[in-house]
Amino acid sequence: MSRVINPNAAGKQRTRLTKAIVAAIRELMQQSEVNARSRDLAAFIVLALEEIARGVDVSVAAWEKRDYWVKADRFRLEWEWAGQTAAALREALARDDWAQVAALTARVAEKLSHVKVSSRHRMGQPWLGAWEALQRGESL
Repeated sequence: MSRVINPNAAGKQRTRLTKAIVAAIRELMQQSEVNARSRDLAAFIVLALEEIARGVDVSVAAWEKRDYWVKADRFRLEWEWAGQTAAALREALARDDWAQVAALTARVAEKLSHVKVSSRHRMGQPWLGAWEALQRGESL
C-alpha cells in the first residue's frame, strides 16, 4: 500500500498564504489613498496571518508525536509573530488607524522578505471580499 499524500497540508497552505500575503502587500503599497481595495488588502493580510497561526500547531503535531520537542518549539517561535501581528493589525483596522496598518504591514513584509513571488503570478486576487469576511468574523 502506498502513502496517502494530503495536497492541502498545513505546510503547503502556509506557503500559498505567504505568497498571497506578499502579493497583497505589493498591491497595498501601491495604493495612494484608503479605499475599498485597501481595506480588502489589509483585511486579507489579517485573515491569512490568522490562518497561518492556526496551522502552526497542526504542523508541529507530527514532530511532537515523534518526541522532536526542540524542533517543534523552534518552529512555534519562528511563526509566533504571525498571530501577534494579525491581532495588532485587526485592532488597527478596527480603529481605522492607517499609519499603524502601514507600520505593521512593513513588519510583515520584513518577516516575509525571503518569499519570492513573480510579478506575473497566477494567484489572481484572493483578497477580494476579505473586508466583508473580516467584518462577519469569517476566516479564509
